[in-house]
Amino acid sequence: MAAGTTPIFILTPKDAAVRIATANTARDGTGTIGTLYTAGVNGSFLKGIRMQSEGTVSAGVIRVFIQSAGVGNNELIKEQLVTSTTPSTTVEAWSAEWFPPAGIVLGASSVLKVSTHVAETFSCHAEGLGDF
Repeated sequence: MAAGTTPIFILTPKDAAVRIATANTARDGTGTIGTLYTAGVNGSFLKGIRMQSEGTVSAGVIRVFIQSAGVGNNELIKEQLVTSTTPSTTVEAWSAEWFPPAGIVLGASSVLKVSTHVAETFSCHAEGLGDF
């Protein structure tokens, strides 16, 4: 193949998860935000994110941010609505997933972050990811 046209494949699969519980109503990337994943020096690819409540939740939002190259502002890329749910033996705890059609490509050293609007506990897990 000609220079610059060699396909790039994921070199090392990764696993990333974070638990968030501190209320943060800001959409501007300030406040308490959990770090879900930091891309490698050549960037990273993620298929998507799964979000799972760890108990009863009220209506709110989980926000997803990217901090380009790991410096500067956290930029909002997704808001996932949370519906009020009381889990039991007949009702599952609230969960959602976000798998954009083209996945999520992070530039070199970029950071994927998440926050919750209401002070309730959620586990967030990045799936199908790895560094280039």
